[in-house]
This record gives sequence, C-alpha cells and structure tokens, in this order.
Amino acid sequence: VGGQGRSWERRRKQLPQSSPGGVQPYLSRTLFLLLLAVSAWGVTLSPKDCQVFHSENGTSISCQPPAEIPSHLPADTVYLAVEFFNLTHLPADILQGASKLQELHLSTNGLEDLSPELLQPVPQLRVLDLTRNALTRLLPGLFQTSAALNTLVLKENQLEVLEASWLHGLKALGHLDLSGNRLRKLPPGLLANFTLLRTLDLGENQLETLPPDLLRGPLQLERLHLEGNRLQVLEKDLLVPQPDLRYLFLNCNKLARVAAGAFQGLRQLDMLDLSNNSLASVPEGLWASLGQSNRDLRDGFDISRNPWICDRKLSDLLRWLKAQQDKMFSQGDTRCAGPEAVKGQPLLAVAQLAQ
Repeated sequence: VGGQGRSWERRRKQLPQSSPGGVQPYLSRTLFLLLLAVSAWGVTLSPKDCQVFHSENGTSISCQPPAEIPSHLPADTVYLAVEFFNLTHLPADILQGASKLQELHLSTNGLEDLSPELLQPVPQLRVLDLTRNALTRLLPGLFQTSAALNTLVLKENQLEVLEASWLHGLKALGHLDLSGNRLRKLPPGLLANFTLLRTLDLGENQLETLPPDLLRGPLQLERLHLEGNRLQVLEKDLLVPQPDLRYLFLNCNKLARVAAGAFQGLRQLDMLDLSNNSLASVPEGLWASLGQSNRDLRDGFDISRNPWICDRKLSDLLRWLKAQQDKMFSQGDTRCAGPEAVKGQPLLAVAQLAQ
C-alpha cells in the first residue's frame, strides 16, 4: 500500500462521509435525478417547468434555469432543489405549506441573506445545502425550528466570521461543512452544544489559530477537515477530547510545530494527512499512540512535502516509519531537506540505514 502518486484530493473524495441515514451527503440528489431519467412517473413539461417526481414517499421537485420557480409547493413535497438561478434573495414564505420537506438544495445561486422565517414552515428538514452562494452571515433565529436538521452545507460562501448564536436550534446536526469560505477565526464555544456532530469541515479557509475549546464538549467527531488553512501550530490539547476521531486532514497548512502528545488517545485514527506543511522535525514520542493495532491508520498517512531535517532529532520518526511503511502515501515525495549528506533522499531510505 505504498500509495505512490495518489493525490490528497482523490483520497478525500473516496473516503466515506456521513449524512442522514448513513448515506453520502449528495447521494440522495443523484438518486433523485436518476429516478427522473428512468421512471415513467417523472414529468418534464415545457422548458419553463421544473422536473417533478411523485412517489408514495412524497413529491420531489428539481428546478434549474430556464424553468420558473413554483409559487406554490405541493403539501407532500419532501425534496426541493432550486439551483443555478443566481438568486440574491428568497421570499420568506417560499416554503409555506410544505411542512413535510426533508431536503432543500439551494446551491449555486447568489443568495446574500436568508430570512429568519424561511425554515419555520419545514420542521422536518434534514438536509440544507447552500453551497456556492454569497452569504456573509446568518441571522439568529434561522434554525429555531430546525431540530431535525442533520446536514448543513455552507461551502464556498463569503463568511469571514461566525457567531455561535447563528447555529442555535440545531440539536441533531451530524454534518457541518464550512469549507471554502474566508474564515480567519472561530468564536469560543461554537460547537459546545452539538451532541451528534460526526463530520466537521473547516477546510480551505484562512484560519491561523483555533480556539482551545473548539472540540471540547459532547461532540463525537469521526472526521475533521482543517486542510488548506494557515495553521502554524497543532497544540497538545486540541484533539484530546475526540478519541473516536477516524479521519484527520491537516495538509496544506503552514504547520511548523506539532506539540508532544497532540495525537495521544487517537486510537481509532484511520487516516492522517500532514502533507504540504513546514515540518522539519517533530517531538519524540509523537507517534507512540498511532499504528499500534491492526485498525490504526488502516487507510494510511501522508507526511510528504515537508522540509524534514533527517538528523538525530528525527530518529524517533524514522524508526516509526520502518514499522508503518506499508501504510505510507507519497513515499517518493517524502524526502529529507537536510543535512547536506542526505538532502533529497527519501525518508524511508534513510530510515532503513538508521540504526
């Protein structure tokens, strides 16, 4: 399992992600579109009409230009997609009468804000996808009737700050995607009340530091995405509250220091990505808790494209690599930056020679 040449982006897309009912986040939408294509019940009228699918579970509606957005939704609507319209605003009552709605997809519009009353008529909503809009904030009260919401996707908006009050009411949240925004910092206590959160994606933001209490509280995280930020230090206590963490992505940051004990207790970890950082060395004993059972790191690890200084201070890592090399990705890109005698050589080759 040397993993030569296997990119992070490919691994990230292939690894399983949780969503309602254990289904991948956008699988339900894919199935819906397939059903439209093959079912005799799928109805496509004029170019101005949305695609509608009726089943015993309710009505599913998908609208894209040049269709016209319906002014009235059937009472049994369970799925609604209004995408690619370049909308800047939505009427506050657009969901009125659709109390059974479970999925709402509003991606790739130009939404600048959402009315606090928007979701009040749909208390059974489980999935809200707001990918690729122009949101700079969420108004408090938006989720006051959204106790059933499991998946919230705010990917690729224009959020520069977050406030914990924006997320009040989300008692069942299991998947939160805030990736691809402009976040520079996070407020303390942001996630303190989430008891079911399994996936947190903060990737591709501008975070330089993280609040010490970010992962404290009743969270039960399995996936944590922090890649593509500007983090410089991984502190000792950040990950300790989440012993069930399975996938940890820290690649493409500016990490120059990982504190001793930072991975202590992560005995369920299946995947660790530290590639594309500024690590020259790591403290002795950092890896002691990783790779000690058949399960640990079974999906591999990546420490490539760091400026490793392969001297005696790195001997602990080199010993660990010899035992874990079958789980190591990008072996050819994991090389010594110094000292001069071994500069450019693969860490594994140096490890094999080390006593």
